[in-house]
Amino acid sequence: MISLCFFPLPPVNRREALRYAGAKAETPELSLLLDAVLADITPHLQGKVCWIDTPIRRQGDTLDLGFAKTNSAALARNLIGCDRAVVFAATLGLEFDRVLTRYGKVSPAKALLLQGLGAERIEGLCDVFCEKIRQEARKTGCFPAPRFSPGYGDLPLSLQRDIFRVLDCPRKIGLTLNESLLMSPSKSVTAIVGLGHPRESSCSGGCNQCSKTDCIYRSTP
Repeated sequence: MISLCFFPLPPVNRREALRYAGAKAETPELSLLLDAVLADITPHLQGKVCWIDTPIRRQGDTLDLGFAKTNSAALARNLIGCDRAVVFAATLGLEFDRVLTRYGKVSPAKALLLQGLGAERIEGLCDVFCEKIRQEARKTGCFPAPRFSPGYGDLPLSLQRDIFRVLDCPRKIGLTLNESLLMSPSKSVTAIVGLGHPRESSCSGGCNQCSKTDCIYRSTP
């Protein structure tokens, strides 16, 4: 069964938003510009998440997620000790893209800051959802693995198609996938969170699971 929930977004981490935007420090000018962007976009952001809980089986690096099979040494390592997983999709909604398009026409600086803010907001939404998973899992003695998304390491991006199908993303949260595997709204995430016994782990912090060390958004060395 597909679950659906609207989640309140956590307080904005201004430092992270600026880091995602490529800024090294919050200058007075950037601070005023970020305040203006926040005033514009915050009333329109709505965190939506849909998810399923599915059993997983593995044979070497081949993983059976119940709705799809995939081969990934990176995901297999991430799911060591896990016998089930939460597969989820999260989005900030279409209004973000509308404001971004408007900014792109009138203020490239605001557009850049909004891109950084959007990255921080969708990561914050995923963190809130993963904390919910952690709290629920601990009631049964389970612990979550770090969330892992298609495209991390050697996990094929094409797994997106199966995730969108099983979660019915267009109908549930208005999230679509084009032929190039790009999501719309743009500030959206799909991910797999393994659950196992016993596993003291955190559901957040996907950067240290990814081999793309030259990513400009990377938060760990």
